[in-house]
Amino acid sequence: MFKKLFGNKSTAFNVISPLSGKKVALEEVPDPVFSQKMMGEGVAIEPKDGYVFSPLEGTIVQLFPTKHAIGLETKSGAEVLIHIGLETVAMEGEGFEAFVSKGDKVKVGDKLISFDLGLVKEKAKSTLTPIIITNSDEFDVQVAEGVELNAVSTPILSVKKK
Repeated sequence: MFKKLFGNKSTAFNVISPLSGKKVALEEVPDPVFSQKMMGEGVAIEPKDGYVFSPLEGTIVQLFPTKHAIGLETKSGAEVLIHIGLETVAMEGEGFEAFVSKGDKVKVGDKLISFDLGLVKEKAKSTLTPIIITNSDEFDVQVAEGVELNAVSTPILSVKKK
């Protein structure tokens, strides 16, 4: 899918969908921090369920105490933020459970976080979950085509060091 975009596959990697759901353009996220790409380039997902899996091989570099967001870093230095829902920090961790800790090495498909989707729908501004390359100024980032995403199998971003 991405080989045509970047040619040599060894210099690029795919970010696999960490959740099952519907892909939403970042510009459509009702939060300017994400929609105006202040945090970086990426995509959002409207989740079907409450499970977040590792979208890549890397290291957990940040796990928020409220477990609503997690940061990963690849060997190439790409930093990926998965932010579950909007304004979920106000939930103070209610309904969230982490299965990893800062410093853990992960591979595609490792379970990172589970969350109560119904509770997020009830208490947060939105369930939309942005997936951001926070240092995208150092990388070429391409968003995959397609709308329906399956966790751990559908590529959503292709990333290549500039």
